[in-house]
Amino acid sequence: MTDTDDTPIPYMQRTRDWYLALGFGNPYVWAQNDDIPFTKPSKPISQSALTLITTAAPYDPEKGDQGPGAPYNAAAKFYKVYSGDMRQDHDLRVSHVAIDRDHTTMTDPGSWFPLPALRAVEGSLFGSLTTRFHGLPTNRSQRHTLEVDAPEILRRCREDGAEAALFVPNCPVCHQSATLVARHLEAAGIPTLIMGSARDIVEHAGPPRFLFSDFPLGNAAGKPHDPDSQAETLALALRLFDTASGPGQTQVNPQVWAETADWKRDYCNTESRTEEEMAQLRAKAHADREVARQVRET
Repeated sequence: MTDTDDTPIPYMQRTRDWYLALGFGNPYVWAQNDDIPFTKPSKPISQSALTLITTAAPYDPEKGDQGPGAPYNAAAKFYKVYSGDMRQDHDLRVSHVAIDRDHTTMTDPGSWFPLPALRAVEGSLFGSLTTRFHGLPTNRSQRHTLEVDAPEILRRCREDGAEAALFVPNCPVCHQSATLVARHLEAAGIPTLIMGSARDIVEHAGPPRFLFSDFPLGNAAGKPHDPDSQAETLALALRLFDTASGPGQTQVNPQVWAETADWKRDYCNTESRTEEEMAQLRAKAHADREVARQVRET
């Protein structure tokens, strides 16, 4: 990989090798779909009621460190769909997901939860917000996502009168879950758009519409503390509702994260870690799995 390499990170292969190195067998099989549902909008996005679907978690001070720079926090994971008032401000964090903690700040929620940016362009770039946004669990079980989470998200979208849905995933599995649920909504007649940073995972699962930003995970809505980047990224995404001519269309955000590709080399790369570092990471990964199991069961 050169300093100016524009090749996206191969997340499926990188995470497969990473978890094998951490001592987990049975490599994960990512969802793959060649047939892609597609619903042509019945009206322009400028006249549509839009909902927002996120994989970020509501902050809970009782669940340990979830602040900027926090290590992966399995206790902060959530396992059921939740909803929140679009007209209120919310503190949503991403410490519970496998984002890139080395090359981003985790200090600007606008990078992963673009509700304020949506409010700013409501009535101009799209018609109106629905009453609620929805939280989608990061679930490794594709069956659970398809049989439990997707129908529940659809039910809530219909209840709110959503005419279009914008998904903003964060971690690798988040991207898969968002794509599977977007497909479910699309098949039910609700146009969808995914704003994401894991291109191979989303395209493997078969997205109806996809805006790819080649940024570190956790920044699918734009660069942190850069209002122009976030506004431009959101505008590109919303425009794709009207311009996508058929299923599986990917548009690439032209913004560049950094002058060098160092961040692409490092993410979940065993070759950039010492054996001592891998041993520490291995111990933490197994401890995190046990914490997640306990949270899930309760």
